[in-house]
Amino acid sequence: METDVFGKALLDYLNGDYSEDITTYSSLDEEDTIPIPYLFRGYTEMPKIEQKALDLCRGTVLDIGCGAGSHSLYLQEKGLEVTALDHSVNAIEACGLRGIKNTVRSAILDYKGQNYDTLLLLMNGIGIVGRLELLKTYLEHFKTLMGKNAQILLDSSDIIYMFEEEETEEDWDETHNSGDMTTDENEYYGEVDFTMTYKGASSNSFPWLYLDYTTLEHAASECQLHCELIKEGEHYDYLARLTFM
Repeated sequence: METDVFGKALLDYLNGDYSEDITTYSSLDEEDTIPIPYLFRGYTEMPKIEQKALDLCRGTVLDIGCGAGSHSLYLQEKGLEVTALDHSVNAIEACGLRGIKNTVRSAILDYKGQNYDTLLLLMNGIGIVGRLELLKTYLEHFKTLMGKNAQILLDSSDIIYMFEEEETEEDWDETHNSGDMTTDENEYYGEVDFTMTYKGASSNSFPWLYLDYTTLEHAASECQLHCELIKEGEHYDYLARLTFM
């Protein structure tokens, strides 16, 4: 049975039992930490890209992969009708404890809700896709949740910088232009597998997708969605908006 490491950490923090952070291990042979207090940050503590995305939210909002619900809480306090969605039972419980009125516990591909004005995916939110081959499946599903003039606001990062320069510059430029962002082993370089540990418990390994903007734009076009680059960050990250053509 999978351990909800992320959700347990959120509940521990809310219950005053914060003593350590989440440790992540990736297929890129990197170890990192997720500071739990950061997941409960307010608007002024958020990166500029997240602030911009929240400023652009309008109408009814579906916060996909809401986590601790910080984005949902901010939007709710602004007077927007927001629904916080996450597959983690404990994350949804945490959102409820924080006062978020509308919550849904579901995997996004299983969710069949109303038509929203804004779909929001932040903190590399499009990463939930996991594998590049599933990107268009997710985009097509997102379209079923969008009203006539709706928008998708999402952020991601292009992690090409993490690879050796001699392997990337010319070769990757060619694949960027062709829209085929795979390696010789037919794997896209932004596909990363993660494991989380927290207080002695470990999660199952799960895939996460870091998506370069050109590939996103190409996939969106194939799904009849217009893709617009809204803002670039300082660490190869960006905010994009998708709308119906």
